[in-house]
Amino acid sequence: MQAFYSDHFVLPLPVGHRFPMPKYRLLRERIESQPGFRLCEAEPASEGELALAHDPGYIAAVVQGSLSAAAQREIGFPWSERMVERSRRSVGATIGAARAALAEGVAANLAGGTHHAGADKGGGYCVFNDAAVAARLMQAEWHRRHPPGTPGLRVAVIDLDVHQGNGTAAIFRDDPTVFTLSLHGAKNFPFRKETSDLDVELPDGCTDEPYLEALEAALAELWRRHAGQAPGLVFYLAGADPHEGDRLGRLKISSAGLAERDRRVFDACRERGIPVAVSMAGGYGHDIAVTVDVQQRTLEEALASWRQWQWNNARHVAPTAA
Repeated sequence: MQAFYSDHFVLPLPVGHRFPMPKYRLLRERIESQPGFRLCEAEPASEGELALAHDPGYIAAVVQGSLSAAAQREIGFPWSERMVERSRRSVGATIGAARAALAEGVAANLAGGTHHAGADKGGGYCVFNDAAVAARLMQAEWHRRHPPGTPGLRVAVIDLDVHQGNGTAAIFRDDPTVFTLSLHGAKNFPFRKETSDLDVELPDGCTDEPYLEALEAALAELWRRHAGQAPGLVFYLAGADPHEGDRLGRLKISSAGLAERDRRVFDACRERGIPVAVSMAGGYGHDIAVTVDVQQRTLEEALASWRQWQWNNARHVAPTAA
């Protein structure tokens, strides 16, 4: 399974900064030693690709370093050339994962899930919205590969980060070709939420059983609304921050509960023949090793699903005549 990374471009953050950047490097180091993963360094997204989801003026301000102090505070870390490079490569990693998923069934970005970035601004540690850019680019590439009159590529975003994907919801507010589903803490950031196609709000302290019940109901509604035409690609934001050990999550989901969450998403998509590009999204554990454990387990579930895709495809290949 292909897994794309961009952690060589770690941001030089102030002492005491709360954003746990080392988790991406730690996750890659663990995955490097596991059979079945093919690690690929992400290429940076071009300004033209970013413009599929972001205003050109905002892109220019990020690239040229002219973001206001207020805009940098909203993002959560200061501007630097490394910030620009890492943000572009994080989007590039999701683009790579989406292309690989369409070809092979499942692929991953070892970071990504920057769902608080809107068309004209960043926020919540998110500069550019990787899923939004990749979704629009995959739709454009699909259109170029198919003859006129072929139905376009429909996309679903299954966002299970503990924080609502407000930027993604805003970008696709009036786009019927992209369905946004967000399962998140009702009282958590962002405190002014956007409207997704399907929002499911969870109370503080939510535990495994009600969480998985809410997920099952949300997935059932997603499939019901796509009874006529299933999505051709899913972007799955598998946040580790619903975990009971997360500093910012406010939920009480166990490691086993999150693994079951991942398994249900991958199984449901595979059973319907829908490729999945998964990103790690948030995770802010009191013990960063626990966050990395959760994300590693997500990738292991993704690998298991990828292997099942390959086995299913092999079964349907007609034998060659002797």
